Amino acid sequence: MNVLAIDTSTNVLGVAVANEKGIIGEQITFTKRNHSVRAMPSIEAILKECGLKPGDLDKIVVAKGPGSYTGVRIGVTIAKSLAWSLGIQLSGVSSLEALALNGRYFNGLVCPLFDARRGQIYTSLFKWDNGELVRLEEDQNVLAIEWAEHLKSLNQPILFIGNDVPIHIEALTEILGDKAIMAPLSLHQARPGELALHGMNLPGDDIHTFVPNYVRLAEAEAKWLEAQEKQREE
Repeated sequence: MNVLAIDTSTNVLGVAVANEKGIIGEQITFTKRNHSVRAMPSIEAILKECGLKPGDLDKIVVAKGPGSYTGVRIGVTIAKSLAWSLGIQLSGVSSLEALALNGRYFNGLVCPLFDARRGQIYTSLFKWDNGELVRLEEDQNVLAIEWAEHLKSLNQPILFIGNDVPIHIEALTEILGDKAIMAPLSLHQARPGELALHGMNLPGDDIHTFVPNYVRLAEAEAKWLEAQEKQREE
């Protein structure tokens, strides 16, 4: 099975191809350019490097959010379009779950996070058990200090992973003390190759109804819904 993975949920673009034997090719670029410009050329390039054509693909795996609204939307749109046009399976994976894959060898809890501004984070909680990633908390949008208080009650070492961890690590360690451990910088970015392997055997999603998981509404959407609610009340 040839699997193409796409992750555009942050300003970092990741694409990879994998099969049952492992990762065939992987590309991660940190240049801050629009994913809508870079994504398709990157996919074409990685397929060419791996000696594959689009028709050789059996599945698309995409990071479905949370993260950058625009980035997630671009990745999901490309994944859906490719899966539909090629007539192959599509599986979405939480962008936080994809990031938690980097904590494979940590003996404790794994907490991936993205900055959500105003002291808030997108986060969830996992642990590794006999080589399997186990989800302990659903993806959520929460104040970092409230999340730290919750984690403190678990009384376990916690590995924080993500490029935005340095933004919040001071607030987290103030509450968690030495239970808070920041992952090495080399692990702060999700690997699309790991995403491909992780999603390879997941059940497929319905291509037509599959949508990004933003966790919270974009500000414009929230204001629009608020206005609609006020109109109904009037």
